[in-house]
Amino acid sequence: MIFDLVNQDGETIRTLDTLKYFSIDLNNNDFGHFAIFQLNDRQGFYAINSQEEILFHVFNISIGEPNPDYLIENKIRIIDESGRIGFANQKGEIVIEPQFEMVTSFFENKAIFGVGCKIAYLHKSEKETEFNHTKIQCSQYGYINENGKVMEIGDYSFEQIVDKIQWRPTI
Repeated sequence: MIFDLVNQDGETIRTLDTLKYFSIDLNNNDFGHFAIFQLNDRQGFYAINSQEEILFHVFNISIGEPNPDYLIENKIRIIDESGRIGFANQKGEIVIEPQFEMVTSFFENKAIFGVGCKIAYLHKSEKETEFNHTKIQCSQYGYINENGKVMEIGDYSFEQIVDKIQWRPTI
């Protein structure tokens, strides 16, 4: 398989080395100034620019299966080496530094975040080959604005903060 980076007019600007990249994000998203790939020498998905520079590690939206985040309200979730989550924009610029244990995508310029989070099993399989159903539970929830400013945090459940700010998933 050949991977080409193209400009907004559909013209090829760079053909990528297939020994370096083994999977492209097929979410049919227009990321603008970057593309998302899995790299042969790293785990997860990474955003690269047209010079093949790695911009950031893209957040995986599914536990246990490869599924990179989407660009929503001009923001995509990214992660740092410690697993903290932040956001980058369509230009590939980090606009909210990774700092959250758990954070949703944005809806109407608000994203929900959690503090004191852990993975809870709703169903844990006895066999390693079977799928485990999990949920992230946090001791506190709050929400941020489009600039990453914490607007509120407290002893809310996820459902309570969703209702409070009328947040809805867009995917």
